[in-house]
Amino acid sequence: MAEITKSYDPRDVEKKWYAVWRQANAFAPRAAAPGEPESETCTIVIPPPNVTGILHMGHALNNTLQDVIIRRARLEGKAARWIPGTDHAGIATQTMVEKHLKKTEGKTRYDLGRDEFLKRVWAWRDEKGDHILNQLRQLGCSCDWERTHFTMDPGYSRAVLTAFVDLFRKDHIYRGKRMVNWCPASLTALSDEEVEMRPTKGHIYRCRYELVEPVELFSISDSRFSIEGAVAPAGESARQRPIENPLPPEALSTWNNTTVAAPPADAATPAAGASAPQSKIENRKSKILITHIVLETTRPETIAADVAVAVHPDDPRYRHLVGRKVWRPLGARVQIPVIADAAVDPVFAAGALKVTPAHDKVDFEIGQRHALPVIDSINADGTMNAEAGPELAGLDRFAARKKAAAILEERGNLIEAKPYENNVGYSQRAGVPIEPRLTWQWWLRYPRVEEAKQVVRDGIIQMHPERWSKVYLNWLENIQDWCISRQLWWGHRIPVWYRKGIDRDTLSPADLRDPQKIHVSLDGPADPENWTQEDDVLDTWASSWLWPFATQGWPDEAAMKAAGYDRFYPTTTLATGADIIFFWVARMIMAGLEFTHPGAPVEKRVPFKHVYFNGIVRDKQGRKMSKTLGNSPDPLDLVEKYGADGLRFGLLQIAPLGQDVKFDEDRIEGGKNFCNKLWNACRFRQMSGPMADNTTLAAILARIAPAQLDDDDHALLGALLDTMRVLERAFAEFEFATATQRLYSFFWNDFCDWYVEVAKTRVQDPAAKTHALAIQDLVIREFLLLFAPFAPFITEELWHLLGYAPDGNGAPGSADMSGFSLRSEPVRVPAADTALLQDTRIETADTLAAALAKAGVSVDPAAGASVEKLKQTATLARQLKAEQSAAQKRDVKFLVLADPANWAALSASSAKLARLIGAADIERAGTEPALPAVVTPLGTFYLDTGVKVDPAAERARLAKELAQLEKHIAGTESRLANKAFTDKAPAAVIEGAKKQLADQQAKRAEIERLLNAL
Repeated sequence: MAEITKSYDPRDVEKKWYAVWRQANAFAPRAAAPGEPESETCTIVIPPPNVTGILHMGHALNNTLQDVIIRRARLEGKAARWIPGTDHAGIATQTMVEKHLKKTEGKTRYDLGRDEFLKRVWAWRDEKGDHILNQLRQLGCSCDWERTHFTMDPGYSRAVLTAFVDLFRKDHIYRGKRMVNWCPASLTALSDEEVEMRPTKGHIYRCRYELVEPVELFSISDSRFSIEGAVAPAGESARQRPIENPLPPEALSTWNNTTVAAPPADAATPAAGASAPQSKIENRKSKILITHIVLETTRPETIAADVAVAVHPDDPRYRHLVGRKVWRPLGARVQIPVIADAAVDPVFAAGALKVTPAHDKVDFEIGQRHALPVIDSINADGTMNAEAGPELAGLDRFAARKKAAAILEERGNLIEAKPYENNVGYSQRAGVPIEPRLTWQWWLRYPRVEEAKQVVRDGIIQMHPERWSKVYLNWLENIQDWCISRQLWWGHRIPVWYRKGIDRDTLSPADLRDPQKIHVSLDGPADPENWTQEDDVLDTWASSWLWPFATQGWPDEAAMKAAGYDRFYPTTTLATGADIIFFWVARMIMAGLEFTHPGAPVEKRVPFKHVYFNGIVRDKQGRKMSKTLGNSPDPLDLVEKYGADGLRFGLLQIAPLGQDVKFDEDRIEGGKNFCNKLWNACRFRQMSGPMADNTTLAAILARIAPAQLDDDDHALLGALLDTMRVLERAFAEFEFATATQRLYSFFWNDFCDWYVEVAKTRVQDPAAKTHALAIQDLVIREFLLLFAPFAPFITEELWHLLGYAPDGNGAPGSADMSGFSLRSEPVRVPAADTALLQDTRIETADTLAAALAKAGVSVDPAAGASVEKLKQTATLARQLKAEQSAAQKRDVKFLVLADPANWAALSASSAKLARLIGAADIERAGTEPALPAVVTPLGTFYLDTGVKVDPAAERARLAKELAQLEKHIAGTESRLANKAFTDKAPAAVIEGAKKQLADQQAKRAEIERLLNAL
């Protein structure tokens, strides 16, 4: 058996064992032995990273979680399959290749043509497309790599097109000209979910639209005036009179009997070129006329495409203007109507809305209701066209905005431009503001919507945390048709052909079902020379929504059989981010219900049974990690620095269920330190005595002598069983942070800091040595099995170094390390037939307890409670020494005031306790000494250092301790007084809180007594 080295170097260990796992095909599902029944399955499909992607911290967290789940399943004896793959990422990949083409050759895709451009994309994919998968291997991910898929592979592509054809024939897919989110950079439509709303600083422009005919608002006499029944008090002027919902003063002009009065200071002049209308003489009364409508817009560049001004039908300010007309202030000088529509928000800005149906979704809907024309003034690339007017045509939309504002100001139609911040939709991929655009697209009416709601309501699919179920259901309640076409070349080309010579813009819904005009099939028409295929490709998500079953051969029966489709579908758990709950999760559920196991119950058709939503990785300030902020470390740099196991364990410790993760590199270093602690503890065990037969649990249990069990043995075994139960619950409830924290606390505190220390004297006793080492071998064995899913490399290495694995038949040999290089030199690895840690079935707490009982070991819970008191006492005594600057002194003495029962417990363990706390002796005090003291569960300990005590300093120390204790007591009392807590918490938790309060109150009384004595 090889000796455990003094220090742990994760790089060589990781390199070695990953090669062994690959050569042994250890990541494929375990096949049942002849005559053995098939085991339960556990299937996970990886959220396919973009083929353009590189590993970031979000990937590291998400894939570590999946690996933990799948490795635990293997240890439980399940046939575990984790299906990997990549997504073709239509927009991202095409954009990247186009940029490279432009940079290296000065060409566009149009210069190459479609076929040649796609060859370039495939060449790029073949060269760089598996980069992120190789990075996942360095993280330790145990995917079934032989089943790697790519969404543009031939078989997968056929599945995507099969789904389209099937849905088209079921009338779920149609073609329509509708408003879409348009990316001017990528020149394609985007779904709502691909648009990211960002706060954007700009301006809001307050503009005047001149009425074709001014409208008299009201007349003013010498003493009184009225408007719609509102009467002004006598003697109050018109300008002083506050009118409910007044029109903006810029819309008004004041007239006397013969000439136009000087306008108010805050009123704008009539539009340039407009003649001032003259009023008739009316007994020297004055009039106020409405000459303009004032409105506000953030997009003056689109004014030339305005076709109306809309107001709310119930807005009293504008009711009498509905049906009138205004002059459009930019572009061709034409009259446009004032209309009433309930979509207008009367509270926002001036309460009037410019209606531009071609460039705003709400405006488009208003236009549809009022049969308004549509004027498109922006080209697909975001430049202005001739409809924008000669002054703006050819300008970029943002340059046109500035130019439009300047023209409006010159003409007297711009009142002001105010700084303004609003949420603007950006293309997630291209990072530019999107344009609402009216285009012909292919749309999908979602199938199985009601079933998709019901499977979540009924718990057939469970979401963790559960709160995401409400978000999911709310989206389905308000679901909109899905725009599934994209104006790209890279992707699944839509399997629709048009008869040559047909005008596509005039095709009716009936024409789309006419096989003489439209052909829809997997393989195309028999006479392709008479047809033209649709140029558009499908949305990337229209391929990945089939991922859980298309990766298992669907719809090809032979491929499904080879993949074990009937056995491994539905999958078990999906682990993903909540940001794609609509993009991907909801759509996969509907696709699974629609396409898989026709006619079967929903339980066989859902794509997965559990969805775990991990949080977003953020920095310490709570900011989302990004390249722009420079706050995101490279996970592979962390692997190099701390080891893959250190990164995995440290990351999961700070990842509570469903909450965002505040990344702290110190916690990753803590993960590495914990691995070092494990290594050193195992090395100490190897140095403490010979390694006996550890290859089976039975062999280890046979070395335990029930008659030699002491309280420390019972406490350790009890803590081990409790740790196993905690992990069983944690895996069932997806509480991985809880699992890691319990593993840390058990091994570091219960095993290393206490048991290994107290067992040192027993290991030196020949009569007790075998038993004491057997207890350690048992605990290390079970801990390695528990820890392996989180830290697979170090646990595999120690499993073999400590003799837990049966020897393989082959000698160590070299392995193929391609795609997994952390160092350049070759590493010698064990033979591929070496027995691996995952080949051992992990015990549950109940099965281990039964095995212990069979070996004559019945764990005593009372012993655990006694040892816990000793541990707390030792901790408090060491703290007292540290506070008195005596932490390193071992010649101090403790005097103890304790009742008979506690003193009996102390005297039985006094030698052990004195050694652990670093004291020469522990004696019982007859009277209360004037020494520094601390209250422990076993009595009050007084520290005698041989130095005179400073009473004032001791009073200050105890007062500080009392103040802290009062806070704890107040917190516990508040919790117990909280009805929400006492009504919902388990009885055991409430009893625990009550006991904690009683202990705290007893300690408070003892500290108060010590203070009084001082």
